[in-house]
Amino acid sequence: MKKLLFITVLVSAISFAQKPIFASAKVKAATVYFNAAEIQQTTSVNLPIGTSEIVIKNVADYLNENTVQIGAPNSVTVLSVQFTQNYISEYEIDESNPAIKKVRDSITIVNKEIAKIQIEKVSNSKTIDLLDKNQMVAGANTGMNIAELMKLVDFYKAKRSELNNIITLLQEKESKLTLRLQNLNEKLEINTQKEDKSSEGKLILQVMNEVAGNVNFDINYITNNANWKPFYDLRANSVKEPINMMYKAQVSQTTGIDWKKVKLTLSSGNPNQNNQAPTLESWFLRYGNNVISALSGKVAGLQITPAMGIKREEQNSIVLRGNKTVSGENNSLVVIDGLISDNETLKQLPPEAIKSVNVLKGAQGTALYGEQGSNGVIVVTTKQMDDYTTINENQLNVSFDIDIPYDILSNGKAHSVALKEIKLPATYKYYAAPRVDKEAFLMAEINDYSKYNLLPGEANIIFDGLYVGKTNINPNQTADTLNLSMGRDKKISIKREKVVDKSGTKFLSSYKEQMFTYDLTIRNNKKEDIEMLLKDQYPLSSDKEITIELLEDGNAKVNNETGILSWELKMAPNETKKIRISYKVKYPKDKVIDNL
Repeated sequence: MKKLLFITVLVSAISFAQKPIFASAKVKAATVYFNAAEIQQTTSVNLPIGTSEIVIKNVADYLNENTVQIGAPNSVTVLSVQFTQNYISEYEIDESNPAIKKVRDSITIVNKEIAKIQIEKVSNSKTIDLLDKNQMVAGANTGMNIAELMKLVDFYKAKRSELNNIITLLQEKESKLTLRLQNLNEKLEINTQKEDKSSEGKLILQVMNEVAGNVNFDINYITNNANWKPFYDLRANSVKEPINMMYKAQVSQTTGIDWKKVKLTLSSGNPNQNNQAPTLESWFLRYGNNVISALSGKVAGLQITPAMGIKREEQNSIVLRGNKTVSGENNSLVVIDGLISDNETLKQLPPEAIKSVNVLKGAQGTALYGEQGSNGVIVVTTKQMDDYTTINENQLNVSFDIDIPYDILSNGKAHSVALKEIKLPATYKYYAAPRVDKEAFLMAEINDYSKYNLLPGEANIIFDGLYVGKTNINPNQTADTLNLSMGRDKKISIKREKVVDKSGTKFLSSYKEQMFTYDLTIRNNKKEDIEMLLKDQYPLSSDKEITIELLEDGNAKVNNETGILSWELKMAPNETKKIRISYKVKYPKDKVIDNL
């Protein structure tokens, strides 16, 4: 049975004399949010009885320290946890990686052997020098007979040859050791480079253990260096078949650690946001004013004095009774939310944003702000978000558990992850708004779409085996039907032409009257019947001097609030339909409407 320790990361005051124990964490699972990830890692450590310091490597470079959770057996008490990117220890290189330790030990041994050889070489070279000097001394000594001189020469030759041979052997041995040292250094460099690929992040645990032996730790935390976004492939073979939707995700991360064969969960939640709903407070209206006037008579020690003969924005000056004015040469200090500001910033602050104002005079101001506060201090605290709302309700999200293990490298590149395949029963209809775009769009209407847990995202469209383009899916709407744009259909021709002889301008007294008439022509060049939603519009007025009259609506369904005209058309193959609309705009002739 494991106990889960929720830790607010702190630096322990306990001092550990023994060498730290190094371990490397392995990523087991990851729950990825739109802008963060919860990482689950495991590690195993051989602990002695008593207190120990454990340095866990291969955790994320950046993590939210308040979210760190350590799971340990009942026999282990986690005393403290600290996250760092700058851990330095003389033991780290030796203990954290056995391969590096072995190479470094070998380098130490080889360096010692080379040093011994170099000492022997110097010793033998000095002996040869001594022999050479003795030879010169003996040669200068004429008291020696021939036999003694020959013995000396033979000794010199034999000894010098022996020493030279020893030096040669030592040089050969040194060369071999130097080559071995070079190979070891190259091997160390390779291993160190591999080691350097791990993250800079480390967790330092101070633990107390009751039973010596191997201990497993579970590590959970949240990091912001990961994200995912949904995208879709929409495939349809004809307007008589459902849409095959492939629900996918693009996952990327730069946590500093590679996720190898991990169990992924993708969530639409956001662990960093405030997940509670606000409640409304009473909303009182007040006349607008600058903050200085609003404070007049409401703050003890603060007096607002109107000034004459200056610009309106400078009409008020702040007087701290017993001090100079803010606008005088010896300005009082203005502090807003703990930061030193100025009078102009205070004037521009909306009164409703003020939470409190305090006035510090004399010794009070000097004690807190030094010489700057000698002329008085106006301390302003503004309202924060918590002052406007009350939090009381949790928010839900959608999660996708993926059974297939995935490799997500820490390189910031998007990795495609397949979530599920869905058959979407769809009703197909064509749509056109020729005032904006003179082409028809095939639309797929999806009913009861909320049960598919769709999220906003981009989609590739493949229709009848051909890539058509991209569209956007937005399920966050209030409509009962989700409309998916499946692309343009070139086999439906649409024209919107102005009828010149039915359009024109008239001048009536002080008014100008303009008439606009358009013919909409739609032709179905397909081999099957189609249904089409056609839309156009006429302008609306928010000015009583501008009047608009819809003269001809072409039997459209008219929305007088939006000015939208709609037609539900059913068209046979090769059928052509023509619709006429007309409207009149009347406005003062000395005015110009720039968007008519």
